[in-house]
Amino acid sequence: MEQFNINRRRFLKGATATLALSALGASGLDFIYPAKPLRVALIGTGWYGKSDLFKLIQVAPVNVVALCDVDEQMLKGAGEMVRQRQASHQTPKLYKDYRKLLAENQLDIVLIGTPDHWHALQTIEALKSGANVYVQKPISVDVLEGEAMLATARKYNKVVQVGTQRKSTPHLIEAKKNIVDAGLLGKISHVEMCCYYHMRNNGNPPLQAVPEYFDYEMWTGPAPMRPFDGMPHVRWWRAFMEYGNGIMGDMCIHMFDTVRWMLQLGWPKRISSTGGIYVQKEGKSNIADTQHAIFEYDGLNCVWQHRTWGTPADPKYPWSFKLYGEKGTLSGSPMSYDFVPEGNGTPIHKDVVYEKEKYPEDLQEPGIELHAAPATRLHMLNFLEAIQKGSRPVADIEEGHISTASCILANISMKLGRPLAYDPQRKIVINDPEATALLKRPYRGPWVHPFA
Repeated sequence: MEQFNINRRRFLKGATATLALSALGASGLDFIYPAKPLRVALIGTGWYGKSDLFKLIQVAPVNVVALCDVDEQMLKGAGEMVRQRQASHQTPKLYKDYRKLLAENQLDIVLIGTPDHWHALQTIEALKSGANVYVQKPISVDVLEGEAMLATARKYNKVVQVGTQRKSTPHLIEAKKNIVDAGLLGKISHVEMCCYYHMRNNGNPPLQAVPEYFDYEMWTGPAPMRPFDGMPHVRWWRAFMEYGNGIMGDMCIHMFDTVRWMLQLGWPKRISSTGGIYVQKEGKSNIADTQHAIFEYDGLNCVWQHRTWGTPADPKYPWSFKLYGEKGTLSGSPMSYDFVPEGNGTPIHKDVVYEKEKYPEDLQEPGIELHAAPATRLHMLNFLEAIQKGSRPVADIEEGHISTASCILANISMKLGRPLAYDPQRKIVINDPEATALLKRPYRGPWVHPFA
């Protein structure tokens, strides 16, 4: 009980506390302190999986009972880190196969931090086992995986929170409330989104033997099996369309999802995209180094651009969105926002909130994104609130599906060279059988695609 009280007092002093208390109403944070700690497991113990888990440990009493990874070395290291972090100081049970983990443990929450090609199967099996799920974005590698995940969450009446934590970023919550919702932009008729990070791994390593501690067969799972040319984590797997959807699926989803949340947008009416590998042709990577996409709504286009080479259009906002209204412009990113009004109005600027003093253990976490830590903590609180109340979280699986699928459709448009209009009721691309066939990727046996 003392551990709960320490965590509670510390959280209430944090920068996210005001936002949390405002969102949770008069009941405050009582729901986060149940009679028994929540039983939690993590599938995928790499960089961001552990980071998500540690933020959950910081804001609620949980018992991390199990971890799963196909890399025995990473798994063992994660077990020791969790032992040090959680209140019980117990080492979780360690598994190589997520199916065995789910079968042998009764869980309240499963966190999924595996590469994108595993999200659908693991989420669906976790939901069927009776757990609520926190799954990293993008939720799927094809559109119909996402449809199956959404249907399963609704069938079993479980909460699924997607790791699109910009919706829980304190300064962006403020921007939505005080600028967008307050009408300072006026009518918004154009949106631009971008990523100019040089994040595309363009290596050309030789083939090599698979280490004994790494189960490459299980890591690959339903995806096509590439010849082994090095450990796929942390960044190497993201360089290949076999496992994800490139920069579009990795980075556009965050900004497009944020824009949809701010402007209350649903499915785009039409999606078009062009691009390819224009500059970085010397390596093995097969994801686009340059891509342009348009998500069309009535009276509004949301335009995406990424380049993994050259300089950003706006050095202050290299990964960002810009909302253009008749009364001004709002630029936003994980690091800040700026509102510039038309005429002689007063600009408004706000920087990201850090909580390094309140959570000094953040400074000991390898690879942590310190600017994202407060957002992830608030995202976890929203997830817990939804579980307690039986409500939909801010990044509900349906919203994550729309944002993910829209980015996947942009890639299909780029591949086919024409605009696409998706019908989520019939689950087809309208008047385009060739595009409809690409909504579902072939699975490598013996794995079976979840969409019947």
